[in-house]
Amino acid sequence: MPGLPPSSHREPITTTIAAVSPRYSQSLSQLLTEVRSSEQGLTEEEARRRLRQFGPNEVAAERTSSGVVQLVRLFLNPLVAVLLLASLVSALLGELTNALIIAIIVFLSLVLNFLQSYRSQRAVERLRSSVAPVAHVLRDGRWQDLPRRLLVPGDVIRLAAGDLVPADARLIEALDLHVQQAALTGESLPVAKRAEETATTLAHPAEAPNWVFLGTSVVSGSALALVVATGPRTAFGDVAIRLAQRPPETEFERGLRHFSFLILETVFFLTLFVFLTGVLLHHPLFESVLFALALAVGLTPEFLPMIVTITLGQGAVRMARRKVIVKHLEAIQNFGSIDILCTDKTGTLTRGEMTLQEACDLRGQASERTLFFAYLNSALQTGFNSPLDQAIQRSGAFSLAAYRKYGEIPFDFERRRLSVIVEQTNTARRLLIVKGAPEHILPLCTGCELDGVAQPLTAALRGQAEALHQRFSQEGLRVLAVAYRELPQQERYGQAEEQDLILLGLLTFVDPPQAGVAEAIAALARDGVQVKIVTGDNELVARHICRQVGLDPARVLVGSQLERMSDAALLGAVEHVTLFARVSPAQKSRILLALKRRGHVVGFLGDGINDAPSLHAADVGISVAGAVDIAREAASILLLEQSLQVLHAGILEGRRAFGNVMKYLLMGTSSNFGNVFSMAGAFLLLPFLPMLPAQILLNNFLYDLAQVTIPTDHVDASLMLKPQRWNIGLIRNFMLLVGPISSLYDFLTFFVMLAVFHASEALFHTGWFIESLATQTLVIFVIRTAGHPLRSRPSLPLTLTTLAVVGCGLLLPWTPLAAPLGFVPLPAGYFLFLAVATLTYLALVELVKGRLLPTSQQAGLSGQAQP
Repeated sequence: MPGLPPSSHREPITTTIAAVSPRYSQSLSQLLTEVRSSEQGLTEEEARRRLRQFGPNEVAAERTSSGVVQLVRLFLNPLVAVLLLASLVSALLGELTNALIIAIIVFLSLVLNFLQSYRSQRAVERLRSSVAPVAHVLRDGRWQDLPRRLLVPGDVIRLAAGDLVPADARLIEALDLHVQQAALTGESLPVAKRAEETATTLAHPAEAPNWVFLGTSVVSGSALALVVATGPRTAFGDVAIRLAQRPPETEFERGLRHFSFLILETVFFLTLFVFLTGVLLHHPLFESVLFALALAVGLTPEFLPMIVTITLGQGAVRMARRKVIVKHLEAIQNFGSIDILCTDKTGTLTRGEMTLQEACDLRGQASERTLFFAYLNSALQTGFNSPLDQAIQRSGAFSLAAYRKYGEIPFDFERRRLSVIVEQTNTARRLLIVKGAPEHILPLCTGCELDGVAQPLTAALRGQAEALHQRFSQEGLRVLAVAYRELPQQERYGQAEEQDLILLGLLTFVDPPQAGVAEAIAALARDGVQVKIVTGDNELVARHICRQVGLDPARVLVGSQLERMSDAALLGAVEHVTLFARVSPAQKSRILLALKRRGHVVGFLGDGINDAPSLHAADVGISVAGAVDIAREAASILLLEQSLQVLHAGILEGRRAFGNVMKYLLMGTSSNFGNVFSMAGAFLLLPFLPMLPAQILLNNFLYDLAQVTIPTDHVDASLMLKPQRWNIGLIRNFMLLVGPISSLYDFLTFFVMLAVFHASEALFHTGWFIESLATQTLVIFVIRTAGHPLRSRPSLPLTLTTLAVVGCGLLLPWTPLAAPLGFVPLPAGYFLFLAVATLTYLALVELVKGRLLPTSQQAGLSGQAQP
């Protein structure tokens, strides 16, 4: 490879961005020498060697722990550590059987937790890697798209509008390049960058005009650049780390935190009470400690992290089948909580496939010259190739042999126009050809061309052009104006030349509504999601499209009005406005923040450069796989197909996943609390332990094993009708009201075992173990639905695992494990009691459930099951 010294394979590269930061003005040739590269880039072999030396180009990548680390973390759980310590103490005291049982049960719980969680996390990581960002890199003399993490110092990269700068790099070539550095400097306006050498010593690296930095984004223009530093070696590595840190606490995480505090408080006071009571009643100290710890384990839903991970992980996999990729698991619940979706119209309401319908002059007559000049502009520009440019280029194949491109003034979102400078090869005449939004071009025009003759743009002709523009817009057409002017011979041209233009005519484009979009919007509305259109387009075009897809644009708020509104006024207006038109990126974010302050969970669907701030501002940022880098990076949900139907399906999957998590919480807290309350009461009343510590742990393990398949279960149809949010009050009520019902049947079992069967200690332990396991496990069939349990069919995996666990418990007293575990066979009459007790318990829970859930039906906890 030219420019790459032979020694590069023997000597390590030590130059980092920190080493050259005081010398940003140094020449490109110096840097090429230091990083031992060339303007032709690296070979694949050299790139692999440097990747081993420098590591992946990740500053603050999402950390994924190895399987060994995850398993070790499970053993570091305080309760697990205490139980293992108790097992060790039991062994030292000669209770080898008890110690072995405790250790085995703890180990099986940890292995099950690890296997299920690890598999779910790996599945999500595979999905996330399918939409990993890429960089356009020159390797082995050819341009190729590579995962951004594979960049190394010495690579040559290409940048274009919408790209995130993937590393710190020195510009080799730059064409009207403007970079947004707000993430690093706080400066809201883009800054111009150029490849020229500069001898200025800079106080701040971002001021270097010939450097681009990791964490910034390209707003307009294009460039070639030499990568000098990657990953943590970048000049702004510490800033990038902060930018990539964990986002603010989500609603789902906040709910989990509140639930954890509820369980922690209950565990602490109950176990402390049991321990102190045991001491006062002169129970053996070690036995009291072990029993209190077993109670704590019994009450704690220690499988909750696993259930949440599995449920959300399986939800992510199901969403992927529906063409929705989840970048962060917690975003699934937030996705299901959306009650307002803000989106642009292009590509969402419409097909996003622009077709050129007409090229006309100011009189509305067909104009081949207007189309030709538009074709020149689109074919020769090198910035962002918009759908409008693509439509123009598909409209015909004009010969450009008589023209040579001399320069370009790229598109930006303030000017809303793009200009190219061309030179006629036979006359050396230079022309500035401009196309863009008519409202931004008409004010720059002083003349017009009709029938090939240039003439002044009189007030009448200007009015005629504006009326034509308005008529086209009212018909739902997208409109571009085309203008030109002759330029003097000079070295460079800039935005100052965009004046005194001659208006050629207008181009009209049609982007028809997507098939089925009206039905999708109606379905979203039925499921509690209101769609609002937030667009930079003309309000007349947007209003026409809204009517076509069933949205009511009776109230429209345009950017100029919004600019004059106070935050308080906007707060009152956003609730009732369906269409926001001609809004800037900053105004989009302002609209989203106002909706959030109104208490809504807001999703924003965007795919453009100017959508990144709004994707950050929304509760859930949603983009598409084909979006520009900065939009994909900012989003937490990616759609593989830009469709409201796909998005709607993803929202329902989010609600489904959250509904299954809630099942585990309602069932686990109520059943566990009831059993632990029973154990505490029996501990005070009985002369022996109501259940051995090892039996408590085994009971809890088998119970949790039955819940592993909850993520496969169906959910109530009405759960899907409204956005779902945490209801800690409902969980607390279930725990405090349904739990005591379980205790009531436990105390009934105590009475029957002692009074009817005159049970020994071992028989008592066996009878209560089976009754406790059967009632708390089978109650899932009642609690899993707010409707009638016989009309809501559970999933086959949930049915099989639940029945298998109950069957296992029933058979244990007749297996070789019975003696080590302290179980004995039960009399036949016990099973008649067990059947009656279990059926009446489930019926009573169903009755109480009906009293608890009506207040929460607005949260969607009633109805028929959805597969």
